[in-house]
Amino acid sequence: MKFKLSRCALVAAAALGMWSCGESDDAEQVAEGREIFRHETFGDERFWTDTLRMHEVIETAVDPTTALAVGLKVDSEVLPPGLLQSADLRSPATTVALLKLNAVVGLKGTVVTEGGRDRLTRVGTTCALCHSNVDNSVMPGIGRRLDGWANPTLNPGAIIALSPALTPQQKAVYNSWGPGRYDPRFNIDGRSAPVVIPPAYGLRDVPSATFTGDGDVRYWNNYVAVTQMGGQGNFVDERIGVSRTLPPGTPDLVGPNLDALEEYQLSLAAPAPPAGTFDSAAAQRGRAVFEGAGRCSTCHQGERRTQAELHTPSEVGLDGTHASRSATKRYRTTPLRALFQHPPYFHDGSARTLDAVVDHYVRVLSLNLTPGQRTDLIEYLKSI
Repeated sequence: MKFKLSRCALVAAAALGMWSCGESDDAEQVAEGREIFRHETFGDERFWTDTLRMHEVIETAVDPTTALAVGLKVDSEVLPPGLLQSADLRSPATTVALLKLNAVVGLKGTVVTEGGRDRLTRVGTTCALCHSNVDNSVMPGIGRRLDGWANPTLNPGAIIALSPALTPQQKAVYNSWGPGRYDPRFNIDGRSAPVVIPPAYGLRDVPSATFTGDGDVRYWNNYVAVTQMGGQGNFVDERIGVSRTLPPGTPDLVGPNLDALEEYQLSLAAPAPPAGTFDSAAAQRGRAVFEGAGRCSTCHQGERRTQAELHTPSEVGLDGTHASRSATKRYRTTPLRALFQHPPYFHDGSARTLDAVVDHYVRVLSLNLTPGQRTDLIEYLKSI
């Protein structure tokens, strides 16, 4: 039976790190979605274990130091007291122990004890692998979960390239992507053009969930779960020539989870910029520039600073490679939220800083900004 919590109860839940307050009143579905987001593999072990044999790699060659180096994160809240002080961070056995505790963010392992030794027999991934971070409260890469935060240090290409099932040519492509980037079309069309891993917070009432606006949050969750994670489900989109359907009688492990998963993601509010990271007075002036001389609000409209309209690559002065591989052949107006958390910017990370973003649009839109207006506009973007 579904139940509702009062706003006060939601505030308390948010304070405990359960979810963000004020975004959803269906507490039961949000809680269910949280578990799916963090721990559901959709049966993708068949890909990560049976095809890529990543369980073999992790058990023999991935110690915690290596795991942290490729951007994997550890949830400190599930660790027994004193574990990190006594554990050998150079031993793959410690990684297996962390997986047994369900402490590696975004990885789900099946660990059995054979002959007095823990063995990793299966491994899969969850949504949290790419779209969660930690607060580094214990050490870099180890802390409390921050669901929905982009993981700019995660190197999914390098992780996949560890698979013994890949050819040297395939490994070279995956290793070329670098931290914070992933190509969600590579296994569809064979072309390599990775994009920045985006945050998954602040998406309620945002019309287009992805860089190219192919669909909403539910659409993209379905696409990723089936075509990228290797989950056991159905995804069909004739616009991009993708049809993945299960054989008759095979249970769908993706579809039944999509509603709750979406509700949890929509409940995740964007974090506020840290105190002292921008000039408040300049940001106030910068808002006027944003809405006036900068012409930013022409596209970045409303509270979410986005719109339903899509743009051709030439209209926004961006490379069209990624758009050409999409259903829309266009780019959405990216919602502006918590910009401090996820540089670099644009779909391809071609703007490393907010200064570079402003310079790009000054050139593309032929804006006539004074040095002071430019500075104020950047401070406003820092404050969003």
